[in-house]
Amino acid sequence: MTRIKVAAVAAGLAMVAAGCGDAGSSGGETRDVEADENAEFESGTRMAELNEQGSIKIGVKFDQPGIGFKGASEDEPVGFDVEIGKILAADLGIAPEDIEWVETISDNREPFLEEGEVDLVVASYSITEERRQVVGQAGPYYETGQQLLVRSDSDISTVEDIKGTEVCSVTGSTSLENIEAEGATARGFDTYSECVDQVLNGSLDAMTTDGAILLGYAAEDPDNLKVVVEPFSEERYGVGYSKDAPEMCDFINDSLETAAEDGSYDEAFEITLGESGVETPELPALDPCA
Repeated sequence: MTRIKVAAVAAGLAMVAAGCGDAGSSGGETRDVEADENAEFESGTRMAELNEQGSIKIGVKFDQPGIGFKGASEDEPVGFDVEIGKILAADLGIAPEDIEWVETISDNREPFLEEGEVDLVVASYSITEERRQVVGQAGPYYETGQQLLVRSDSDISTVEDIKGTEVCSVTGSTSLENIEAEGATARGFDTYSECVDQVLNGSLDAMTTDGAILLGYAAEDPDNLKVVVEPFSEERYGVGYSKDAPEMCDFINDSLETAAEDGSYDEAFEITLGESGVETPELPALDPCA
């Protein structure tokens, strides 16, 4: 694949993910990405269809600082997942301006792919065998772990402390299942911001999800929120696609590997999650395609 040429462009910088710095409303910078004009694919594949169509719909989160965030005054979302989406689109020969970003919450990721509402989902989408029974998931392109977000005056400091408490996350996430297994009562909400509000107003004891997401919220309101406990799960973010197009798996994995080799992956991380000072990770080992 032709290497993607990127240039960092300032766009309302936000700092997230490492518990230092200030997380702003935009969740990161954005980049100019040049689509591969020479991209060619075997006739009849989904990649060829998207290339000929010249546009793509990608589902991302709109309320996760540093990962996928869209402010009320912003035209497009920003974050690491958004940058991964742009890399994949570019390798299909699709320019950033021809991407339709669709807000995708945890509970509708599989339905959106099954019903054709989106072509790809890049939305902190943890890979699980259960999900792979319904949709395709390529990757992982990022690994993190589940932690807790609590009020600054909370006495919760270990996973054992949440037994018998009420802990929220978003409906449809693996985080709810994991926290119930630890003895807490799980409460689901449509968005992370709703969950954070419940913790801030004292209605719930804690919020749980991937540490990268929680640290972004804590950095936005360090006087009232803090992240506690060591990660107690492994979350591997994958790219979702329809099982009707299994050929997408090899394309996605090849695109991710190319991005790791040409520096696009590093740049995508450094201008989003990496702006808080967290070390840029290597691309994780990719799961083989069936």
